[in-house]
Amino acid sequence: MSRAIGLSAEQARRFPDYPFRGFWFSQGGARQHYLDEGVGRPLLMLHGNPSWSYLWRHVVLGLRDTYRCVAPDLMGMGLSDRLDDPVGTPIAVHRASELNRLVDHLVEEHGAPEHGWTLVTHDWGGPIGLRLARLRPGTVGRLVFLNTTGFSWPADYRLPRGLRAIRHWPLSRLTHHTNGFVHAAVRLGVSGPLPTAVRAAYLAPYRRPRDRGAVLRFVKDIPLGPTDIGWTEAQRLGDDLDSLTGLPTFIGWGMRDPVFHDVLLAEWTRRLPQAALHLYPHAGHYVMEDAADRLVHDLRAFLSSSDSRLPRLAPPHDSVTRFRKGAPG
Repeated sequence: MSRAIGLSAEQARRFPDYPFRGFWFSQGGARQHYLDEGVGRPLLMLHGNPSWSYLWRHVVLGLRDTYRCVAPDLMGMGLSDRLDDPVGTPIAVHRASELNRLVDHLVEEHGAPEHGWTLVTHDWGGPIGLRLARLRPGTVGRLVFLNTTGFSWPADYRLPRGLRAIRHWPLSRLTHHTNGFVHAAVRLGVSGPLPTAVRAAYLAPYRRPRDRGAVLRFVKDIPLGPTDIGWTEAQRLGDDLDSLTGLPTFIGWGMRDPVFHDVLLAEWTRRLPQAALHLYPHAGHYVMEDAADRLVHDLRAFLSSSDSRLPRLAPPHDSVTRFRKGAPG
């Protein structure tokens, strides 16, 4: 069963710096919303919890002159329809499978290449993106990790007390009904206050309790130890990183992140010592908010320097042109 949310794409375009048309893809009767801006090598931008494609607006606006920026709203989040996700399987596994179908759609019907995609990931987008890479061997040609994870959490990592608490009843129920987690994220995830309209944009898709089921599910699914539902899968993702060490990799890190802090950064650099490392000392979890201009500059330099390592990109064909002019997504 799926449910549409109360926020329309037209309303979303009124938010600051989000002038995008947006497209829709049917996932078994449920609609997934995504941005598809620019023409060039595709960048697949994956948000985490509790955000949506609005998170990527500065990156999309800054790179769409040279790259094809695809930024989905994960099912159950943003403008995408809400689902009744089955229990017993980590929610990230479902989201990766849905993204796999979306990429198939873009390749088969809208001129996207089969190979040479760049994963640009944040928060839960990291584990979801790495699962997608496993589902599509050879599709991903570059990796960008921004304040995320992609392995089982290190033994010396401690989740902040407040986040630990809302993983369990009754506090999780209270947080869910008051939208407390989303409110906290947009205040504590940045180093300086966001403008009121920007904060409202982050909150808008999650105004009603029925709109934020996936938000709560992601919190409960954080794989902190062997008894958590996603622990085994997180270990597999960490093992998979060994097969990706030859890919051009960018790690960008907001150093004031209260959750994804230096313990996780150290684990990334241990596992991927060849990665281009960019630290943003004054940025929090939402590094693309606190350090937008610098991040876009650094990403452009990284992408430009590694474009030659990807398969040659064919010119866009007529289906892409028709798609851009308004053919159904």
